[in-house]
Amino acid sequence: MQKIRYISVFARAQHVLGEFFRLEAAGGIVLIAAAALAMLVANSPLADAYEVFRDTPLGPAPWGKSAHWWINDGLMAIFFLLVALEIKREVVSGQLSSRDQLLLPVVCAIGGVAVPALLYTALNHADAESMRGWAVPTATDIAFALGVLALLGSRVPLGMKLLLSTIAVADDLIAILIIALFYTQGLSLPALAGAAVVVVAMWGLNRRKVTHLAPYLGLGLVLWGLVLASGVHATLAGVVTGLMIPHYDRRNAIEDANEHSPLEALEHALHPYVAFGILPLFAFANAGLALGGLQVSDLAAPLPAGIGLGLVLGKPVGIVGAALLMRALGLARFPEGMDLRAMLGLGLLCGIGFTMSLFIAGLAFGGQGLHYTESVLGVLGASVVAALAGMLWLALVLPRAQAAR
Repeated sequence: MQKIRYISVFARAQHVLGEFFRLEAAGGIVLIAAAALAMLVANSPLADAYEVFRDTPLGPAPWGKSAHWWINDGLMAIFFLLVALEIKREVVSGQLSSRDQLLLPVVCAIGGVAVPALLYTALNHADAESMRGWAVPTATDIAFALGVLALLGSRVPLGMKLLLSTIAVADDLIAILIIALFYTQGLSLPALAGAAVVVVAMWGLNRRKVTHLAPYLGLGLVLWGLVLASGVHATLAGVVTGLMIPHYDRRNAIEDANEHSPLEALEHALHPYVAFGILPLFAFANAGLALGGLQVSDLAAPLPAGIGLGLVLGKPVGIVGAALLMRALGLARFPEGMDLRAMLGLGLLCGIGFTMSLFIAGLAFGGQGLHYTESVLGVLGASVVAALAGMLWLALVLPRAQAAR
């Protein structure tokens, strides 16, 4: 009976992952197109209209924030909600639910965060303002990376897709912790206390096995307002809400494959809106870098160079180095269908920082000024280089005829 139970869980996890890859790969292509469109518009006669779009206030005073603000602080909270749902599902019933599955992607993610941060610090340690961006090159954009993998079709082994997705999930978790710990300022204790009360209320609903999504989402909206007022970045309210949404209950007698999971229902409902709506809109609103006056030599400035080296060099060095260390110690092995060459290609694709890197750059430098412009330049340039290098390398080293999986 127990064996059948685990088989059913695995089958459902495979189905969910299949949906995840299909949506993320297609969404990644749309994301690339949105970023390219933003660059085109920002460097065309429509540049002024683009700035008007970003700066247009939405909502009545005093809530009349710009469209750019609502995208980054409002809609991106939904993105972080989805990230949290994916993390919880992976930890409870997916690729991060056992030690054997957990060890390799988590250690690779840690290596892929530490090495880029060290490279960035080596180039920018003398400038305190630039050092606020140390976390910019530590992120991986799963949608963008899977979009690139999709271009290689069935040649990509399933093990590579699984490892890339789980490294990205672990990477997102680290990014969430970094945002909470290092990009929070001007805390309001009353607002934080109110947020804590809301979190306790969500926890109480979970403990009482309430499976309706409405009370969680309603409290999540209240939590977003309180977190916004507290000085902590409001998108973290999405993270907390996602972690509080109930998954299936392993202690009951219902087969997990048949049990209603509010978490999976919400995740499935949100995916297309995030993949094809929120993330492309974020890309369009944040990737429009006006290139007038910029020169190729500007890429050699310490800030964009640190981001570029961190993403293009630091990511593969950290991830591949961690994987080789785990294999040498006998603690983990490469997934089926992957050798060292394929692992290097995966490491290169993890250098596509894009969405989360742009998001952290906005937090670090306030979304404006020379430092922000340089950080966007570094992220966009490095992400394009990492995508092209990873795709070309994998096109060379992956078997020409990979059986469909």
